[in-house]
Amino acid sequence: MGVRHLDPMENYVQFSKEKYLLDSPPEKLRRELEEELKLSGSDLRSHGWYHGPVPREVSETLVLRNGDFLIRDCLTNAGDYVLTCRWNHEALHFKITKVLIKSSESRVQYLLEQESFDSVPALVCFYMSQRRPVSLQSSAQIYCPINRTLPLRYLEATFALANGRKGSAHSPSNQRGAYIKRRSVTMTDGLTTEKIIPHSPSTLHHKEAMRNCALSMDQIQEFRCPLSPVGEAPLSPAYSSVTKHRNTMGVKVLEVVPSSPVLRRSSEPQLSPSSSTNAPLQEPASGDHPPTVHGYLSDAAGGSYCELHPTPSPSPAPPPKSYVERLRVEEGRTAHPGKEDGSEPFTAPLVETVSSFNPSKYHSALMGAENKPLEMGILKRVKELLGEADAKTAAKHITKADCTVARILGVTKEMQKMMGVGSGLELLTLPHGHQLRLDLLERFYTMSIMVAVDLLGCTGSTEERASLLHKTIQLAAELKSGLGNMFGFAAVMRALELPQISRLQQTWSALRQRHTEGAILYEKKLKPFMKNMNDGKESCALSSTSFPHIIPLLSLLEKGMVVIEGAEPWESTETGVDVVMSHLEAARTIAHHGGIYCTNAETKLQGFQEREDLLEVFCTEFQMRLLWGSRGAEGSQAERYDKFDKVLTALSNKLEPPVKHSEL
Repeated sequence: MGVRHLDPMENYVQFSKEKYLLDSPPEKLRRELEEELKLSGSDLRSHGWYHGPVPREVSETLVLRNGDFLIRDCLTNAGDYVLTCRWNHEALHFKITKVLIKSSESRVQYLLEQESFDSVPALVCFYMSQRRPVSLQSSAQIYCPINRTLPLRYLEATFALANGRKGSAHSPSNQRGAYIKRRSVTMTDGLTTEKIIPHSPSTLHHKEAMRNCALSMDQIQEFRCPLSPVGEAPLSPAYSSVTKHRNTMGVKVLEVVPSSPVLRRSSEPQLSPSSSTNAPLQEPASGDHPPTVHGYLSDAAGGSYCELHPTPSPSPAPPPKSYVERLRVEEGRTAHPGKEDGSEPFTAPLVETVSSFNPSKYHSALMGAENKPLEMGILKRVKELLGEADAKTAAKHITKADCTVARILGVTKEMQKMMGVGSGLELLTLPHGHQLRLDLLERFYTMSIMVAVDLLGCTGSTEERASLLHKTIQLAAELKSGLGNMFGFAAVMRALELPQISRLQQTWSALRQRHTEGAILYEKKLKPFMKNMNDGKESCALSSTSFPHIIPLLSLLEKGMVVIEGAEPWESTETGVDVVMSHLEAARTIAHHGGIYCTNAETKLQGFQEREDLLEVFCTEFQMRLLWGSRGAEGSQAERYDKFDKVLTALSNKLEPPVKHSEL
């Protein structure tokens, strides 16, 4: 058998470590990322804010808002790290130096300016929880981690190829055992190299094509696909989606698809914006059409990898099962009013566009037509009312107000007809429940600020503040266990976990000494329970819940609308898409069992004698007027929350002044 001579003009598949590392479909990347994040908390790779060998320029495009931060490898000194964050609208970089301290027992320390830590996770946890500036000169603070969306192995290979270097041996992503799952090298292992890097027969031509790419390899983050582990509106625009095009030379190049300014939701069928500024893709020269899969054109047609293009052949229409289709069917029946069953004709639900809260027209028995923010006379009366009520009484008034706003209680037939559903808990899961979701978020944040003001407004002795703190913990416990109001429980817990409250070390120490059972209840039961609910690991029994935990769901559905500064616990979780899926699955249960929650609320409030003045204190419009004044209550959420964050910080520092470094 003769030996076939290789034609130098032909292209041949070359197997290499670099090709193997990049030859992974998005589904495998997602699973590998989840495996990394499941590692021990002491392993740096298990933390989403660690991005490995991401270059400086790319890291600056990932941190967008004040407080955003990430940790990356120092590319100049192996073994060191860099903290990249944004503060005062400027990207800042702080070197974290790894130092080996030799004494009786050698140990490793990580230095950031004058502070030293046993590990990088300990360093991050310290500055996030304490809200301490990472630098005295810049006063920069970090509180919103930017989590990576690709496994470290992939980033290591990508940036190593882009920079023409091998991965650093000191990087955690290149440690022994860093590859979570080994795969055999095959020619059918998903994405091929030509989808990542321009393909050409010669190395010189290959490098020239790399320079001519619309997108450098330093700016690749993810492929936009249905199973992407990131959220619908990723916080990392530098990792934008990649679309394949053909140039005149026939070489496939990469081009950035700009992120859509419109928030995409999982219910929308279009996975990438159709209004892209990219030039339209040309059809193949041949008249043959590529094969279709599941009614959509395959990637060979020249589209982006995950963009859906319906085929010309129509598929048979499925039976109407969705909510919208059911509405259309019912609406069609209204054209024939003479129904056999004699029921009323269907009326389309009303899409609300105005908030149910109107502070400017709110009439109160505790304040006049106009008032200033935190007016002393009103604030004093509110503290008297709260001081007179025990935890159980206050919890019942909060639950009554919460269930009324959420339309669990007090829902009339006219309101049900207007909503199109029987309960507000079902409405908030539907598209036309947008305004209700915003109102509930407004109430949640306003209520938590109100509780914080009550605590920070206690200017007496440390023992008096500890006593009030203990009463607040009892209130949270009563909302959780006594009334099953997870919404009110989450608002009170958020107030207790605010940095302005958690930093009061003297008050918390007095609580542990004088109210030990309250401190243990908070630390050992309430806090872990709250975290598990936010992570989707725990929920209350349906039979004992009057208002389920909906805050993560509201935050997910209205992402981009919530303007509160900083990240909430469910946004910084590192367990991946499972948390999001658990909350969306919980939404099904919440919408389906709205009637049960209503019955539970009525049962728990049976025989409850409300006090009008105390109920008014827990009214959202009253709280908005008290906190921001009659004029300020009409301002935007961003301005109001930002202003009050500064007010809470000032009140907290006044009670317990921060310790200066010169005094240590």
